[in-house]
Amino acid sequence: MQRLSTRAVPERHRLAFVHDFVARHVVGMEFHPVERDRLDVDLAALALPDAAIVADARYPALRGARSRALLGDGRDDYQLMIHTSDHWVSIEGKPPLLVAAGDLMVVNQAIALECRIPETLLKVVALNRARLARLVPRIDERSCYIIPATAPGMSLFAGYAELLRASPPDAPEGAGLASRHLYELVAHLLGGVVAGDSARGGAGVGAARLALVKQEIRARLADPALDIGQVARRQGVTPRYIQRLFAAEGDSFTAHLRDCRLEFAMQRLREGQAGSIADIAYEAGFQDLSHFNRAFRARYGCTPSDIRAGALRERAG
Repeated sequence: MQRLSTRAVPERHRLAFVHDFVARHVVGMEFHPVERDRLDVDLAALALPDAAIVADARYPALRGARSRALLGDGRDDYQLMIHTSDHWVSIEGKPPLLVAAGDLMVVNQAIALECRIPETLLKVVALNRARLARLVPRIDERSCYIIPATAPGMSLFAGYAELLRASPPDAPEGAGLASRHLYELVAHLLGGVVAGDSARGGAGVGAARLALVKQEIRARLADPALDIGQVARRQGVTPRYIQRLFAAEGDSFTAHLRDCRLEFAMQRLREGQAGSIADIAYEAGFQDLSHFNRAFRARYGCTPSDIRAGALRERAG
């Protein structure tokens, strides 16, 4: 994830740095801050295989444009943008339209546009037009789509993109899978918007949902009452659907939850965390210490006490 903060750039060079970063990582745009002496911008971009980019930017109030002169760069990929603030956009000289905070704008980079943006956090995904068109053949019939935040598939797309921003893939294979899942998620999302096309999400939709389920499990390990019903309700799907996603990997929700809790406890023991083994077990979400000890031995072939003693010996030198 490449990141730039203009706070480390001399003020007289900030606008040039912003233009250069955006042009290299997303699309050529011209920016003009509403307040001339304020251009504190934070930008980050993650490049994935197959010309997919996941980016975010925190902007002050500004005016932006992809002018006809900039269209000479020949870019025609699709940019998908979600702002945290309402903003105005004019497409190809047409009257400005209001894009509400949280709504998704899908726009072809081969068209001219102007925008007026208040202070905002912008989340961006850029995808190759040709590859996306193979999944959504009629997408080019319009150059811009506005998809409400409440539309089916929006929370899944936004959640998966955010997961990639927070935890970028650390291996080429994972990056390739993440890129494929993004294309399939967007195809699934656009299937309900583009005239004549149906959802074509494929395996990527299930993979993205499973990734978000696993993220929620890790975030809520300490809750001893965590179960598949709670997770399904929060994800907006059925428990049976989640069960099928895990079964496709040869796993189950219950086994995955147990293994995550054991891994959490193992990490705490190796770090030499203060407190008793019972404290660590409860922190990991286990309610019964004897059950924790049995599960730990079955998984690792040793007891929690063995791991703690080994960690103490290592620190003692």
